Amino acid sequence: MLNAIAIPAKSETPKASIVILHGWGANAQDVAFLCSLLELPDLQFFLPDAPFPHPYSAEGKMWYDLSNASFQTDFTQQSDLQTSRRELTDWLNSLEQQTGVPLSRTILGGFSQGGAMTLDVGLSLPLAGLMILSGYQHGALNPGAKIPPILMVHGRQDQVVPLAAARRAKSHLEQLETSIDYHEFDMGHEISPLVLNEVYRFVQKTLLLSSP
Repeated sequence: MLNAIAIPAKSETPKASIVILHGWGANAQDVAFLCSLLELPDLQFFLPDAPFPHPYSAEGKMWYDLSNASFQTDFTQQSDLQTSRRELTDWLNSLEQQTGVPLSRTILGGFSQGGAMTLDVGLSLPLAGLMILSGYQHGALNPGAKIPPILMVHGRQDQVVPLAAARRAKSHLEQLETSIDYHEFDMGHEISPLVLNEVYRFVQKTLLLSSP
């Protein structure tokens, strides 16, 4: 089972959950700052660590190895990705039993490689929504019967994950006729205040203004 940081809601009973997946070479602590910046006191946050150690960083983790990959690679057959997919799916499915909050009131999001994992795992789960921040597509999509609404944000000056990778994922998602809220900003590979504004709006629209 994945290790995760849990940040409880400030209210007595959380109205919903947000899960945020870190990128390649980072860890759960690296995305923890987002929780306070978003100012969503009625929500609880979960920040899982990827299961594999990063090859070049003592503190870093990875969902799978990216050392020799390009973002046009089909990653879906990598054994480490398959392990992470299985572990993340099992962990997400266990959350309701742990917290009492169903997946239908849970948003899954991620940055960079975490965004790719969000797209990989989240399309087939009954989640409230998905947030792909500076992410990309692993390979063939695996949608479930009902696809959650999706927020996608990417930087036009991203030197790590090319903008073309985000546009390609967007194009494939549009073929599934799902709801996509897509934004490009003049930024690099980062989570800027502009991104946080879009995340906040998406969460409000997807969770807090809908019926529990």
